[in-house]
Amino acid sequence: MQNQQTFLVTGAMGCLGSWVLRNLLDQGARVVAADLATEPSRARLLMTDAEIADINWVSMDVTDAKAVDDIVASNDVSHIVHLAGLQIPFCKANPSTGAAVNVVGTVNILEAARKNNVKGLCYASSLAAFGPEANYPERPIKDDAPLIPSSLYGVYKAANEGTAKVYWQDYQLGSVGLRPYIVYGVARDQGLTSDIAKAILATAANKPFHIRFDGPVALQHANDTAQIFIRSAQAEYQGAAACNLRGDVIEVATFLSLLDELFPENQVTLKTNAPLPYPSDLDDSGLRRILGDVPFTPLRTAIVADVQRFKTLIEAGKVDLEQLNK
Repeated sequence: MQNQQTFLVTGAMGCLGSWVLRNLLDQGARVVAADLATEPSRARLLMTDAEIADINWVSMDVTDAKAVDDIVASNDVSHIVHLAGLQIPFCKANPSTGAAVNVVGTVNILEAARKNNVKGLCYASSLAAFGPEANYPERPIKDDAPLIPSSLYGVYKAANEGTAKVYWQDYQLGSVGLRPYIVYGVARDQGLTSDIAKAILATAANKPFHIRFDGPVALQHANDTAQIFIRSAQAEYQGAAACNLRGDVIEVATFLSLLDELFPENQVTLKTNAPLPYPSDLDDSGLRRILGDVPFTPLRTAIVADVQRFKTLIEAGKVDLEQLNK
């Protein structure tokens, strides 16, 4: 049955998008990979050229409602994983474009899914929809905790969760929104929270690296997160769920201690007294009610596997180590 599914993946050129494509190929699904970018550089870290050729790559602007609808209709899309979006710094620098991509783009995806009877839809919300940790004295934080975002990006993500609820209320279009925190793994190379993945890359490359934050965080491996997005779409959920992800909830200093234990020669350091402004102790029982068991790779296992994968990619000349300086 799975090989009869056709997935549209938006934001397909990103880290998480590339891991979603990797897992969909493993499942034998038909895949339409959509993005404004045209070079699958991150996907090349995870797939062979032959596998990349098996994917239907399309250039798509999510702010163009007709283009989105045409691609969903012409490809007989049955499931959507919607990852396209602009991150916190861009939304702050250019609010109107940030809103167009993150909010209008999501409306266009929901509308195309409604018009074309898409069976399953999962979209990326964010932990930023919650806002500062001080707003949440009760722990762990449940899915239905108040959304009190403190950034435009978080406001846009909260708006998307509200829009998805209206699409269920008015049109019975089911969806699952997921709120990742720190996604790490091969192909994660942009943004402040990519420092965890870069610390592992630096260890593989025997290079120095400085993590720019400390404090409690929730770490979610990219491969696990990709599988969660796919399974959430395949669940064909009847309702509008917005679910927390949990993963490994630890102090960044504990992550560094584990890295020291596994690879004592590493040159990774840590900035202190610089916690991230988001809650980390998240209740993922809502997601478990939808999926049952949630994919989870223990941090120790993930670090060892990622270091080896990075070493292989470095030896093959496929990783730009300049990212460690950004």
